[in-house]
Amino acid sequence: MNENLPLRPGDKVFRPRRITRFHLKRVLGIPAVFSAGYGNVGSSIYYALGIVALVALGATPIALGVAGILFILTALTYAEGTAMIPEAGGSASFARHAFGNTTGFVAGWALMLGYIVTISISAYTIPPYLGFFWETLKTSPVIGTSASIFVVLFLMLMNIVGIKETSIINITATLIDILTQISLVVIGFITLFDPVTLVRRMFDNWPSPGNLVLGIAMATIAYTGIETMSQMAEETKKPEKSVPRALVLMIVTVLVIFAGISLVSLTAMTPQELATEWARDPVAGIAYYIPIELIRTVLKPLIAVLAGTILFIATNAGIIGVSRLTFSQGMHGLVPSVLSKIHPRFKTPYVSIIVFSLIAIVLMLPGFFAIDIFKDMGALYALGSLLSFMIAHASIIGLRISQPGNVRPFRISANIRVFHREIPITSVLGLLATTAIWVILLITQPFSRWIGLGWMVVGIFIYLLMAWLRKRRGNEWVVKPGSE
Repeated sequence: MNENLPLRPGDKVFRPRRITRFHLKRVLGIPAVFSAGYGNVGSSIYYALGIVALVALGATPIALGVAGILFILTALTYAEGTAMIPEAGGSASFARHAFGNTTGFVAGWALMLGYIVTISISAYTIPPYLGFFWETLKTSPVIGTSASIFVVLFLMLMNIVGIKETSIINITATLIDILTQISLVVIGFITLFDPVTLVRRMFDNWPSPGNLVLGIAMATIAYTGIETMSQMAEETKKPEKSVPRALVLMIVTVLVIFAGISLVSLTAMTPQELATEWARDPVAGIAYYIPIELIRTVLKPLIAVLAGTILFIATNAGIIGVSRLTFSQGMHGLVPSVLSKIHPRFKTPYVSIIVFSLIAIVLMLPGFFAIDIFKDMGALYALGSLLSFMIAHASIIGLRISQPGNVRPFRISANIRVFHREIPITSVLGLLATTAIWVILLITQPFSRWIGLGWMVVGIFIYLLMAWLRKRRGNEWVVKPGSE
C-alpha cells in the first residue's frame, strides 16, 4: 500500500475533526465557593438531625461528632486533590489521574446520583418550612410538590444564564443562614441548655451497638457537600489557594454550628420527639420549646425563611455540581459528549443542567402521593457520595505513590513512609472509615441498595456501550487513501 498514490473515485478519505477544548469562566472567589458548598452541608441539618435521631436516639450528638471527624479527613483529602488538579470533576478527576478512565467514570457516575438526590430532597423540603406562611404548602402534597418542581425549574434557568448570577444569590443567602443559626444556638444555650438533662437523656436513651453504628452511617448525610466546592475549581480564581481555604473555613463553620444545634435540640426535646414529631422540622422544634414568648414569636417565621433559604442554596448547589461534573466527564469522553455542550452565549453546560434537573424532578413525582420520603432519599444520597469519597481517598494515596513529584500547593502534612513514598494518614483513615460505612448502608438500607446498585449498573452499561461505539467508529471510518 502506497499512501502517496493519487486519490481515485470512490476512495474514502478520513479527515479528523479539530478538537476544541472549551473552558468555563474563572469568576468565583472564596465566598462563592464556600457558599455553594455550605448550601449542601448546611441544609442537611434540617432533615439529617431527625433521621439520625431515629436510629441513634440519645447518641445523636455522638453520631454527628464521629461523622464530623470523617468530614475533616475527607475535606483534607479534597483540599490536596483540588489544589493539585484544579479542574471540574472532583473525585472523578482525582481517580482519572490516579487510576485511569474506568475508575474516574465509576466515581463520577456515583457522584451524579448524590447530586441528583440533593436537588430532589432539598427542593422537596422547602415547601413544608414555608408552610408557616401558607399552611397549604405543608398540608397539600399536590401544592407542595408542585412548588418544589417550580423551584428546580427556576434554578435550572438561572444556572443556564450564568454561574456568576447564581453565586450572588448563594453568598447572600449563606450569610443570612449562618447568622440565624448562630443566633439560634446562642439563644438555645442561654434559655434551654441544661447539661444534667442532656446527659440523662443521652444515657437513658442509649442505642444498641448496631443502631449506634447505623446512626453514624446516617450522620454522614449531614456532611456530604464537599464535592460541590471541588467541582467549581475550574471556575475559581486561583483555585490552588481559594478552594483549600474555602474547605478549611467550611470545616470550622459546619462543626461549630452542627455541634451547637445537636446539643441544644436534645436538651429542648426528648430523642423520641426529635425522631417523630419534629423529624421533618427539628430546628423549628428548638424554637417551639424556647421559654420566652417574644423570642418564639420572632424565631418561628425567621426559621421558616432560614430553612427555605438554605434549602434553596442546596438545590442550586446540586445543579451546579452535577452540571460541572458532567462537563468534565464529557470533555474526557466518559459520558456522551452532548452533556458537556456549552451554551454559545452564556458559556454554561446547559444540556447537562437541563437533563439532570429533569431527572431530579422525576424523583420528586412520588411526592404527589407520599409525604415522608426523607430517610430513603437521604440514605441513597449518602450511598452515592460515600462511594465517591472512598475513591477520592484512594486516589490521593495512589497519586502520592505514582506521581510523588507533582506540585501540591496544599499538602496534607501528617504522613507515613511506605517504600520511600509519603502516604497521608488522614486519607488512609478516611478510606477505611468511608468503606466501612458504605458497606453498612448497603446491607441495612434496601431502598438505597437496589436503587443505587441499579444506577451503577446502568452507568457501566453506558460506559461499555460508548467504548464499543468508539471502537466501531474507528474501524469503519479510519480508511487511508489508496487502501482499497
